[in-house]
Amino acid sequence: MDQLIRIMPCLDMQNGRVVKGVHFVDIQDAGDPVECARAYCEAGADELALLDITATVEGRATMLDVVKRVADVTTVPFTVGGGISDVKSAELVLNAGANKVSTSSAAFRNPGLIPEMIKAFGAEKVTVAIDVDQNAAMPSGYEVYIDGGRTATGTDAIEWAKRVDGYGVPVILPTSKAGDGARTGYDLPVISAINKAVSADVVASGGAGELDHFYEAIQAGATVLLAASVFHFGIIGISELKDYLRGRGVTVR
Repeated sequence: MDQLIRIMPCLDMQNGRVVKGVHFVDIQDAGDPVECARAYCEAGADELALLDITATVEGRATMLDVVKRVADVTTVPFTVGGGISDVKSAELVLNAGANKVSTSSAAFRNPGLIPEMIKAFGAEKVTVAIDVDQNAAMPSGYEVYIDGGRTATGTDAIEWAKRVDGYGVPVILPTSKAGDGARTGYDLPVISAINKAVSADVVASGGAGELDHFYEAIQAGATVLLAASVFHFGIIGISELKDYLRGRGVTVR
């Protein structure tokens, strides 16, 4: 496989701490964001994501002080999401040190925000995240969820991904609600379906539990491998994962 695969630990944030849940609930503390970010950079992460998971639901902006402190120790590209509801809030996050912003609920509610942000900052700084869950009534079998996975939208996930892709977003980040934190494997059908439908890079997110799961996600079409609990709780190390992928013929940094 010639395409360079990137490993992206994800720091889900709540009340200024890194946390990890299962299916977007049952939240556990997983440490200090600055210490986690520093450790992941030293361990060989290719990118980092920081998601303020309750900002949208609580109707507030991203915690900029946390973004600044994490940016100070981060040596890899760093994406921040959660509470980014307009161009101004995105600008504040980028000015605080983030390299990219990720938007989900706000982009769904106001799709015009996506081209506005691309115009303001450049496409390379904009990621659109899509929380999905299985729903047999949808044409693709997957429905878009917003508000941190709390609110069903009645919109088909693949159709929404195509619309997002049409704006020129370079990265789409679908997270499976069913897979989130469960460590039972990524939701491969949704990765594959989105990968076939869009030109953007697709991030695998939600469900990594063992080394094989990462390779399966690559085979399904993901080029960025996002995980949280397996890294936070020391189940899999980043260098261990990269060695494993190299052994399977995957190109990693």
